[in-house]
Amino acid sequence: MKMKKNEPPNFNHVLTYLSFELNNEIFAVNVENVINILEMKKITSIPKSPEYFKGIINLRGKALPVVDLRIIFGINNLKFTNDTCILVLQIKVEGEEILLGAIVDCVKEVLELEQNYIEPVPSIGTKYHPDFINGIWKMDERFIMLLDLDNVINPKDILIVQNAS
Repeated sequence: MKMKKNEPPNFNHVLTYLSFELNNEIFAVNVENVINILEMKKITSIPKSPEYFKGIINLRGKALPVVDLRIIFGINNLKFTNDTCILVLQIKVEGEEILLGAIVDCVKEVLELEQNYIEPVPSIGTKYHPDFINGIWKMDERFIMLLDLDNVINPKDILIVQNAS
């Protein structure tokens, strides 16, 4: 195929995501947002914080707020297993980059997804808030929901917990 002058090449852009499980469903976040993966550790609770904020942990001498993504997504099965872990994520809150821990059931794998195979979120049929999801990618017979981290957690809640810690 011959390209016309000044026409950009048709490269298929590949995005890299870290997939994880919440109650047997697979979600993924862009690896650019993932700082670290930690084993579960003791979490110090913060009084009067939202239910999904589990508290803070010590991360290299600094307090790291930790949320439970299972509660945010309305999942009732909150048992911890040997695979339960904390993703250390970098998100934007009111233009400021902050670190946040997120409890997940288990980390699955790193995925390289071709951008033009990522489908938009259907307007009906998803049980999760549509602002939480950037897109959906089909893997075998399952769907992987690609999270929009900047919308999953209420920025006001993060600032309250961050100031308290």
